[in-house]
Amino acid sequence: MRRPTLLALLVPASLLSACIVEAPGGSSPNERRQAVVAQVPPLTVRNGANFEDKVELVGATVNPGRITPGDAARVTAYFKVLKPLEEDYMVFVHVEDADGRMERVNADHKPAGGLYPTTQWKAGETVKDEFNIALPPGASARQLSLWVGFWDPKTDARLQLKNPEAVRNDGRSRILLVQVPVEQQ
Repeated sequence: MRRPTLLALLVPASLLSACIVEAPGGSSPNERRQAVVAQVPPLTVRNGANFEDKVELVGATVNPGRITPGDAARVTAYFKVLKPLEEDYMVFVHVEDADGRMERVNADHKPAGGLYPTTQWKAGETVKDEFNIALPPGASARQLSLWVGFWDPKTDARLQLKNPEAVRNDGRSRILLVQVPVEQQ
């Protein structure tokens, strides 16, 4: 029997219209202001994952906190910059059916919608990264697991997790950010 395919869309909210033209790259002060927050709002989930003493995954919000087949949820992750990064990393997002019945969806994307590459991040800043997850009508998942991390597309290397005992992870620097319940109609 063939496994059903999860046809969920994972698209960074700010890239919806930037599929053809690459985002500007964060050189203007206005773009930087859009990507950096002075204060992290109340979070749905706190995390604390430390990536090579360079970036900490503070946590995320998910709105709404449940997803219904045919609807979408907006995920906003917050990354605290601990040290400058020498490479332009992508944020990878793997969405999996928590029961393992559907195929994983990969949604690797440039952080902050491509507006603020990681090589421009400054120590002490908190960078906001937003993306949407959408579940097609009729999907049978009970719960979606969102796994995240940082990936260098030039070397295929991930930023390594320094505190695996402190956060839920898979042992390969993939952090379980949140599990989103699916509400069946």
